[in-house]
Amino acid sequence: MLQRPRKLSRIRLLSAGIFLAIGVDSAIAADPTGDWRVADGVANIRVAQCGGSMWGVVSWEQETGGRDVNNPDAAKKDRPTLGMPILIDMKKKAGVDQWEGEVYNAKDGKLYNSTITPSGTDGLEIRGCVLGFLCGGETWTRVGPPIPASNLNGKGAPRTVGAAKSTKPAGHGQPPDAIGDICLLPDVARFAH
Repeated sequence: MLQRPRKLSRIRLLSAGIFLAIGVDSAIAADPTGDWRVADGVANIRVAQCGGSMWGVVSWEQETGGRDVNNPDAAKKDRPTLGMPILIDMKKKAGVDQWEGEVYNAKDGKLYNSTITPSGTDGLEIRGCVLGFLCGGETWTRVGPPIPASNLNGKGAPRTVGAAKSTKPAGHGQPPDAIGDICLLPDVARFAH
């Protein structure tokens, strides 16, 4: 009789371990923070929680020195694309692992309604729509782990590219992490605080 409770305890312990492992994997899969390589591989976007919303900025460029030349605001046409907000004020949708807000497309200088949805542990699906029905999207690939909350500002912690799973060089002498905590960047901090 003593062995049955042991077997039952082992089964419960094994079941609890499997449940915990699945729960941890799901939590990582549902976390859109971290560094993501865009589909065409020309940039990484760092996503962090700032002021209760997800924000994403260009954190690495294949070709350095890019400028926001297609921005309709003449004052922003010369701003660097490195550090430029791409995902803007993405709010969590109730009941699903999805965030909605706006995405800035530097190729045409326009903002689009958008959603981001984690896809497994290494994918982030981004979809943008014009007029609510002309939609397109792509899947970004994780190149850096989720970003823990910062003790300094409670938003997002600085990251270093050294921990990232990057398969490409940092790019033409560009510092390995020129961006750091995106919540402290002026274009994000102005809206997120």
